[in-house]
Amino acid sequence: MPTTAAAFYFDLASPLAYLAAEQALQAFAGAPEPVVWTPISAAGLSGAGSIDAFRCERELDALREDVARRAAELGLQPLRWPEPFPFDSSLAMRVATYAKSIGRAVPFAQAAFRQAFAGGRSLEDEDSVVIAAAACEMHPAAVLRGAALRSTAEQLARATASAREAGVTDVPAVLAAGRVFHGERTLAEAASVLREAPPGDAELAISTHGPR
Repeated sequence: MPTTAAAFYFDLASPLAYLAAEQALQAFAGAPEPVVWTPISAAGLSGAGSIDAFRCERELDALREDVARRAAELGLQPLRWPEPFPFDSSLAMRVATYAKSIGRAVPFAQAAFRQAFAGGRSLEDEDSVVIAAAACEMHPAAVLRGAALRSTAEQLARATASAREAGVTDVPAVLAAGRVFHGERTLAEAASVLREAPPGDAELAISTHGPR
């Protein structure tokens, strides 16, 4: 059965999820139930607009321009794109999963996103991931051991499968009161729905797509 708890789904490879992560804490402040930051693998989502799927450099350049423009609208630091981009986020996502298991999902995700898209450091690089972990008081050796555990990979796979069953097809996404909101521009709507719904609302998940 799909989960019905409120959740913010992200993959650290997504610049759109970075934009959402920079707004999420404020957007959901005062919500009647916590919104759980949940790392999932975008590659495991059936309808995900994977960065890797861009057919040409022109499409990738258009994405860069759109994200940079939106970051400026939000008052964020100027985008610094990591090299390579797109990058393989598999290690970073296992670390994010480990961080969630010890209650550090939010600070690690914020630090890692900023390393990638404000600092221009690829999270394909182990050092960049470790620096992000250290920024939120996670010991590098423990982080790498945790990321290497089979149980961590299995937890990430289960979270991705659960999100997919709930109706998540892309990141970023928010599950609020049984409804799925896709795209960073839908955060306010998701927050409004969450505040109006009784805690623990278990209605069937409905996918709601908005501008990304």
